Amino acid sequence: MSDMQEQETALALPLHPQDEMECRRCDVHCDKVVYPGACLARSCPFVYSYEAWGHTYVGCMQKIFDVEIDLDMLRAAERRQAGFGAIRAVRQPLPMCKAEVESTYESRSKAQPCVNPEFGELPVGEPTFRVFARVKGG
Repeated sequence: MSDMQEQETALALPLHPQDEMECRRCDVHCDKVVYPGACLARSCPFVYSYEAWGHTYVGCMQKIFDVEIDLDMLRAAERRQAGFGAIRAVRQPLPMCKAEVESTYESRSKAQPCVNPEFGELPVGEPTFRVFARVKGG
């Protein structure tokens, strides 16, 4: 990569790349995805359902994913070994979401390293450490 290309890439990177839902800054295309089957398994408080046309549909009140899924089809798919699978996230996943970064064209990553590694940072629950200060009296 030339110096000019590196400068253009650096300028194109956002202030908080981990808050984006997709990255197309290199030849490997990445998307954040969530697993709606995990929402049901974890009894997520943001799952809603409604009945229409003789079927029950489920969705996310926080609109992390922006589709509504036939509950019977979701359950049937979850019984298979592969499960229902992932859906592209349209908003930042919450700490309780089962979320991942899915990459396409991963073989292209050997030619050029990731220019946006912070994109892969996903939200986590509580911090695993505590910060406190000790003040020495003088």
